[in-house]
Amino acid sequence: MSEEPEQPVEEVQNEEELDESERAYREMQKLFEELSFRERWRRMMAGLKMPHDTGEYKFARLQLQRLSGPAVAVAVPLITVIILLLLPRREAPPPVTAAVEIVEPPEDIDIEEPPPDPPEPPDMLEPQDSDIDGPVGDITPVEQPAEVSNEPVSAKPAEMTTVANVKSPIVMPGIMASRNPGQRGRALGKWGAGGGDATVMRALRWLKMQQKSDGSWGDDGQFRTALTGMAILTYLAHNETPAPDTEFGPTVERAIRFLCDSLGSGEYFRDKDGNNYSHPIGVYALGEAYAMTKNPLVKSAVERAVQPIIRGQNPANGWEYKMAPTARTDTSYSGWCAQAIKAVHASGAQAPGLDECYEKAKHAFDSTFNGDHFFYQNTGTGANGHPGETPIATLCMQLLEQYADPKVRQAMGYMDACTYDFEHWENQPWGSSGPSPVYYWYYLTQAKFQVGGATFGAWNKMFLPELQKRQQIIKGEGGASGYMDLNGKYRDIGWWDSPSRGEAFRSNKGGLPCTWYQGGAATQGSTSLDCRIMDTTLCALQLMVYYRFLPTSQQVDTSVAGADVLAKPVVKKSDDVKVQVTRKRSN
Repeated sequence: MSEEPEQPVEEVQNEEELDESERAYREMQKLFEELSFRERWRRMMAGLKMPHDTGEYKFARLQLQRLSGPAVAVAVPLITVIILLLLPRREAPPPVTAAVEIVEPPEDIDIEEPPPDPPEPPDMLEPQDSDIDGPVGDITPVEQPAEVSNEPVSAKPAEMTTVANVKSPIVMPGIMASRNPGQRGRALGKWGAGGGDATVMRALRWLKMQQKSDGSWGDDGQFRTALTGMAILTYLAHNETPAPDTEFGPTVERAIRFLCDSLGSGEYFRDKDGNNYSHPIGVYALGEAYAMTKNPLVKSAVERAVQPIIRGQNPANGWEYKMAPTARTDTSYSGWCAQAIKAVHASGAQAPGLDECYEKAKHAFDSTFNGDHFFYQNTGTGANGHPGETPIATLCMQLLEQYADPKVRQAMGYMDACTYDFEHWENQPWGSSGPSPVYYWYYLTQAKFQVGGATFGAWNKMFLPELQKRQQIIKGEGGASGYMDLNGKYRDIGWWDSPSRGEAFRSNKGGLPCTWYQGGAATQGSTSLDCRIMDTTLCALQLMVYYRFLPTSQQVDTSVAGADVLAKPVVKKSDDVKVQVTRKRSN
């Protein structure tokens, strides 16, 4: 009998492998089963208790990962919100309260708004000869006024119109920063000089009526450059720039054009007096004009015209008449040269040797000082001559930053005895040896202001009412003055004559009536139009001393338009500021 064959081992193994494959397949199928959340949760919790190598445990891990995503997505924002709610709240900073006091100016301040420009008045001038300082020989009167051409004197007059289109900066650098209207009103209020501005306006209007059609002042001879320069300085001191739509803008524009045209392409002005005071006065005017307009044509002119002054400075650092290269230093002439150098240097114009000349000019008057005052000259052998030039040297040294020099302090002490009285103009430390009181007062008033304090306060009480009283006025009512503003309203005009017959060598040939004084006694005389123009500019400039120049020893940062002269606390821009406004009338 035959035996049944044994079952092959390979078949048993395939069966076992088939069972294992089936089991894995079934486990995989479970992964894709659609289970309810409750069933999924039950299996996950049960699987987590199984051995780690079982399918149930792996299934549980997978489900745990799937369920953790939505939970984290909800939990993280929720926790963030809870944390933010638990953070302490930051209280808003309290508002900063700044008390602003509006000080109303005294009622006597009369600063007129600039009206529109009136039509040009007829030329009613009868030019006469005069001089600025020092005798120049006999003066021959002009029988008939020179003819004035209506043709423009400039070959290219349109180029100069750029001056009129340049808006003068409200705040100017350095010592001219106080000329803007806001600072002007404040300065006048501080010194109780409000009525002085109305006096200045009368003088500016009178000067405007004397301007010729070519832009100059004076006759057609040697004094036109000097008088035109002095008139320009007077208008600029009042912040009257060549703006075309203002009362004095065209007046200033024509004057600046005249000086530039009379200079031509050279270094010297066409018209000059015997000692050539005209040149430094003209350079002084153009220096300030460039500082206030930044016109490139004025810059070119002033950079050329200052060259003869730089070259003419002598070894003693001063200047002689005509800027001649001699050892003599003339204090009066050096005064105009020093002021011209100061103006050009401050304007930002550049010229070879300008900086060196400026530094040397600080010692231009050293050689004319002796004792406690300055003399008229130094010829190389010592200071001599009358001491009426003391105010000239003193002011120039102050403007050139030498206000702390012992010579300046001694000179100010010497001038403590000076007075301001037209009838008794000789009552000065130098007596009647200085025959030009208005000329010396022009420097003396500025020197007193540079010192300030009680020194200027006492002087202010003398000179301000005296100048206001002595102005000769023609009222505008009924058209008597002949001056109409841009609004069609007739305005007052006014001028000054010197109380001294010797000022600028007056004579009865001028034909304009005036009053002279000697020892308090009045004498009726006559003067020339040139002398009257000079006297009027010098007196008007004195009445603008309050704001014409900041004291050189007290200059402040005026880089912000409208900034106060005194420093104020600064409030951070990021803070909220509550402004409390109060009003107070100044005394």
